[in-house]
Amino acid sequence: MKLKENISKYIFLTLAFSSISALALITVFIIINGVPIIAEVGIINFIFGMSWAPSHGEYGIFPMIIGSVTVTLGAAVLGVPIGVCCAIFLTEFAPPTLSKLFRPAIQLLAGIPSVVYGFWGLLFIVPFIRNFFGGPGLSILAGSVILAIMVLPTVISITEVSILALPKQYREGALALGMTHWQTIRSVILPSAKSGIVAAVILGIGRAIGETMAVIMVLGNAVAVPESILDPVRTLTTNIGIEMGYASGTHRQALFATGIVLFIIIMVLNATAQYITRKKK
Repeated sequence: MKLKENISKYIFLTLAFSSISALALITVFIIINGVPIIAEVGIINFIFGMSWAPSHGEYGIFPMIIGSVTVTLGAAVLGVPIGVCCAIFLTEFAPPTLSKLFRPAIQLLAGIPSVVYGFWGLLFIVPFIRNFFGGPGLSILAGSVILAIMVLPTVISITEVSILALPKQYREGALALGMTHWQTIRSVILPSAKSGIVAAVILGIGRAIGETMAVIMVLGNAVAVPESILDPVRTLTTNIGIEMGYASGTHRQALFATGIVLFIIIMVLNATAQYITRKKK
């Protein structure tokens, strides 16, 4: 019996290390291929450079950083409130029959390929923006709407699980003290589930900032700093997706360096979320 337990322990330990090793290998591979071009161009010129012209030896990714930040911020502004409110409705207000109907539909959203979202956005969202708001339609707004829809399953599911995991005594105690249902949700449920909600938001933002195929189809992919949400932009991920197929030499290294910057941005987002959560606690 003890032998079986030891074997199981080492099997799980090996699987855990294999996952960590895969992450470490990916990180080392990206750094080895991306750092030389950063050292050659200069980290300031690479990050804050305004021109991306690999054929002329110009590797400035600042417009794409701005594009990634604006599109992701727009997706968060549109998707997070809707996702949290939907989770509150499913856990606190919806009848069991309606909840059983909504949950599979929400999970189905997560299983739809991103190219389908992009194609749908290209056929409906882009023409709608062009006709009612002006501009080319391929814009930050179009990308934000598509990404907001794509992050909804993540935000809703994790927020719902966080709320359902709270002890029933929280609700019962609040109601016994004379709070209304809405006051209980606002003053007890949401503050108690805030760590789970923050995790849902961070995972949603991570999904948005790492998305490639859908936003390639609706952003317009212009390498320029946008002046409004109706302007086309290019994100870090779309830049890699568009050019990696034919890049070589220093151009290929610059794309790997772009991946390093994207990796760092995601790490900063996670660290910031953890700091905010600890500070509130």
